[in-house]
Amino acid sequence: MRRRALLMVFQSVLVSLTLLGLPLAILAPSYVWQSSQASQDQLTVNLSRYLDQIGTRDLERTRQAVSNWQRVYVPESEISIDQQERRIYHSGAVDANWQLYSHARSAGGLYVSLRSSAVPVIWSAVGAVCAVLICGAVALGAGTAFAFRGSRRLAAPLIYLSAQAEQVGSGAVQARIQPTGIEEIDLVSEELSRSGERIIGRIAKERQFASDVTHQLRTPLTALSMRIEEIEYLTDDQEVRSEAEACLEQVERITQVVEDLKKRAAQANHGNAQAVKIDDIFRQQKNEWEAQFAAVGREIVFKNQVTDRLPLATPSSLSQAIATLVENSLKYGAGTVTVSTRKGVSSRSIFVEVTDEGEGVSEEIAPHIFRRGVSGHGSSGIGLALAKDLIEADGGRIELTSRQPVVFTISLSAVSESMSPDRLLPQGGLVVVGRRHGRQ
Repeated sequence: MRRRALLMVFQSVLVSLTLLGLPLAILAPSYVWQSSQASQDQLTVNLSRYLDQIGTRDLERTRQAVSNWQRVYVPESEISIDQQERRIYHSGAVDANWQLYSHARSAGGLYVSLRSSAVPVIWSAVGAVCAVLICGAVALGAGTAFAFRGSRRLAAPLIYLSAQAEQVGSGAVQARIQPTGIEEIDLVSEELSRSGERIIGRIAKERQFASDVTHQLRTPLTALSMRIEEIEYLTDDQEVRSEAEACLEQVERITQVVEDLKKRAAQANHGNAQAVKIDDIFRQQKNEWEAQFAAVGREIVFKNQVTDRLPLATPSSLSQAIATLVENSLKYGAGTVTVSTRKGVSSRSIFVEVTDEGEGVSEEIAPHIFRRGVSGHGSSGIGLALAKDLIEADGGRIELTSRQPVVFTISLSAVSESMSPDRLLPQGGLVVVGRRHGRQ
């Protein structure tokens, strides 16, 4: 749409300039020529009147007066004065092929002719045409700039609406955008938000149903398994034993299905994921931890090296996970702690890394570091497990990617930074084109 709007405005400006500029470019040289010719005609008439005033009784005096007049008004011209077919004055010469010619007859019967080179006039005409072309180019450039800005203002709400749809498609069913001031787009946005809310309701019902099913089936299946095992233990009939073993296998398979259903229900919590500005998260973490690190003579550094992507996560969950990793580095690490971002291989992924300069994680603890209750320093071992649950709830991962130096990596889905409202929506006040009073 943006390209079409830009092309439409550009074509309109080009057609307007063609309709106005082309006739002006044709008429401008003609106007310059006629203006110069009229000016020279007036000079010729003025000279004839001047001759009537000074008279021709004293030809030397007349010639001197005409020479002075020529030197003042038309120095690079050719003047001829004839009296009764007898030339009484001639001065100057014009060799140019293009000339302006004027003549006049005085009241005393003198025939005055004036010739001058038309080359300066031609250059003036060319200058006029160039001025028209330059003005047209400036107008075309201004129109293009206006069209570019206008197309951006028109397309930005639609692009941002697409971003909202992408967030919903990525699992951020509670995505929200601020009103654009364009009624039609706001209606679509509100409907998309309502669709997200309906999805949340369906997910909640499915999770509740799965929870109810697993709860209702787990106990009977356990009891059934115990009864079959008891039958298998008490009987001496080989055929009964075989049937009991087959029944146990089926019960175990059903039990595994129930457990899988429970896990899927537990992992279906992506309702709060949204596009997060990582700079805001880093700023909040810096305000929280900088003073604590300074108090023990250490430093914490935040580096956002990815400016063209926004991670999809629950802001509070991502903040809590980063805070847990930073706190561990403060308690058990050493040196400078660096919290940074880097791009993933895919354009839809981003990594947040937390590293320090300490001794690292022991080889025994590393494979189990995210298990609840596992700790190498006598703590409860809940923090990293909780951080893992929070990140995985948003569809991400948290891993120990390096033992020494220790590097924790949070992997998240991402959307393009071009979907950011600060970049897409026009700065300043919004233009409201309508107000909805009711749905029809």
